[in-house]
Amino acid sequence: MIIDTDTHISEPPDLWTSRLPSSMRDQTMHVRWSADAKAEMWFMGERPVFKAWAGAMFGWDEPFPSAPPTQAEAHPASYDVGARLKAMDASGIDVACLYPNVAGGSVADTYAAEVDPAVTLAHLRAYNDFLLDWIAPAPDRFVPLALIPYWDVDAAVDEIERVAAAGHKGLVTTGAPQVHAAPYLADHHWDRMWAACQASGLPVSFHVANGDLSQHLALPRLMVDGAAVTYARTTTAAFLDNAQQVTDLLLGGVLARFPDLRFVSVESGLGWIGFVLESCDYHFRKAKVWSEHPEFGDLLPSDLFRRQVFVNYWFERLEAWHVETVGEDNILFETDFPHPTCIYGDEIPAAISNGLQAQPPAVQEKILWRNAAALYGVKVPA
Repeated sequence: MIIDTDTHISEPPDLWTSRLPSSMRDQTMHVRWSADAKAEMWFMGERPVFKAWAGAMFGWDEPFPSAPPTQAEAHPASYDVGARLKAMDASGIDVACLYPNVAGGSVADTYAAEVDPAVTLAHLRAYNDFLLDWIAPAPDRFVPLALIPYWDVDAAVDEIERVAAAGHKGLVTTGAPQVHAAPYLADHHWDRMWAACQASGLPVSFHVANGDLSQHLALPRLMVDGAAVTYARTTTAAFLDNAQQVTDLLLGGVLARFPDLRFVSVESGLGWIGFVLESCDYHFRKAKVWSEHPEFGDLLPSDLFRRQVFVNYWFERLEAWHVETVGEDNILFETDFPHPTCIYGDEIPAAISNGLQAQPPAVQEKILWRNAAALYGVKVPA
């Protein structure tokens, strides 16, 4: 059995135009052709936001940044639930966790901070509702993950309670709120939101690229590197951005204050974790952090990590020291379907054979499905 802990939906063009009231029509996200981009794009009003099918790489033979310019040229598995189920079956995936595409991570930026906050919130809530409708033909095959309106703590608490009652299995927010003009992760400003997350019992995901990618995609660097190098460099740099976010999480007191709250660093790999834990523990002791922050009790950052933080991997060779350092109970498996870095089809057994096969069967099961089933409350057949 395989639970894929990171896949994406390329949002269908009518997601928001069919759900938001006509009074918001001038600020509603919609898809139309862009002559400048030579592709269909998401627009908010007259402002272009994102190429509509930039993440729909499954079945697309040309390397990124090339992507299907229109929906007609994108594989239906990127946006249609029936086609997605067929692709999952062909790849041996039993259950898939669902993340957004254009609606992801830094949603306040995606929907444009200059618009009416009520419109921004309406977009987010509409996406969360759409997700439950999308999985309705096969709810046991998917783990729906809801977006949090982190820019407004009151709205965040309300939405967390709403989506938990509606049937979502996890929550998605940014691990770098400071780059979105919000307080740092460690700030007590967020405590009511974390308390609501903890009360819901739902894990919180920091998906890669939830911060600010502009420094990695700056035009001067693109001109020097070219598109192919930019893709390889930016992808790796974004993983390391998540490493910084996990460092903030381990040392910011959130885990200590909310011991039952679980976090997932998504699509960022796991090779960097050993160094982060070793460095955090070493300097935690050197600085005698306990003397200033008694809330940590007698726990080190690595203790908090193993108690409350999960990571997933897909392309890396899984070495024995990864499992020992990260913890067999903290590792999940992913494909990132259908994004540029994803694996599918024959690549999945190849990835599983890339080190995991050397682990005991019980560890293999934990990584491929047991850890995820426990984390997300997946009902597993007998």
